[in-house]
Amino acid sequence: MMLRHSIVLGRAALSSSLPLSRCAPSLKAKPLFITLSKSRLISGKAIGSSPTTPTMEAENMSDVQRRLMFDDECILVDKEDHVIGHDSKYNCHLMEKIESENLLHRAFSVFLFNTKYELLLQQRSATKVTFPLVWTNTCCSHPLYRESELIEENTLGVKNAAQRKLYDELGIAATDVHVDQFVPLGRILYKAPSDGKWGEHELDYLVFFVGDVTVHPNPEEVADIKYVNKEQLKEIIRKADAGEDGIKLSPWFRLVVDNFLFDWWDKVESNTLSEAVNMKIHNLT
Repeated sequence: MMLRHSIVLGRAALSSSLPLSRCAPSLKAKPLFITLSKSRLISGKAIGSSPTTPTMEAENMSDVQRRLMFDDECILVDKEDHVIGHDSKYNCHLMEKIESENLLHRAFSVFLFNTKYELLLQQRSATKVTFPLVWTNTCCSHPLYRESELIEENTLGVKNAAQRKLYDELGIAATDVHVDQFVPLGRILYKAPSDGKWGEHELDYLVFFVGDVTVHPNPEEVADIKYVNKEQLKEIIRKADAGEDGIKLSPWFRLVVDNFLFDWWDKVESNTLSEAVNMKIHNLT
């Protein structure tokens, strides 16, 4: 498949904790690193610290978004997706640190279809730090630096994180989205400046799910939702490109649309999605 490269903007996808009862059981393994409070580790050594005092940007955040940006720890990886440490979401999305320290973190993007094979889209809330009120795929966020979301076997860590965040953002119960039903199809690597201060440098797992769910959007995370079929999505894309109706799409969603989505959507409809699984890392930087 010919991959289309785009110049895209970034995102700061945020998440909060879900009780362990909502996650798949984690493996009983020792943590990869000794976690130091408010510190980042590379190969087991603390080499930096997260912000500990509010900045002007933090003061302008909602309480929920501020807590998530400073308290949650992203998983730092190299370009082959090997875990090398962790850092706050705040630091991981500062373009200055991305450029100067080459910070790359693990992420995921969920594409949830109902049994009519319609894709659930969300509009990001107005309180989001980056890309408020932009339309995107069902759920986008990060596995956190915690035992249950560091599990490599069967990509269980990513699946646990996806289950947690679907609950956090959309109120979808874990019983509706069992981890065994998630289908990771591939990974993309991209680097994207946002507004000069914020940016993205992510190794993003693209995860599909097919099933009917009950949705209760969290207004701190989601402004609106809608299910769309292929033709409806194409019309949304046309309007976004033409600047009509104020519609804007998230750049990471657009990358997936331009390179993969409609081919994979065909396989969803023909129940041959397993044929699309290829965990190769596609470099779209």
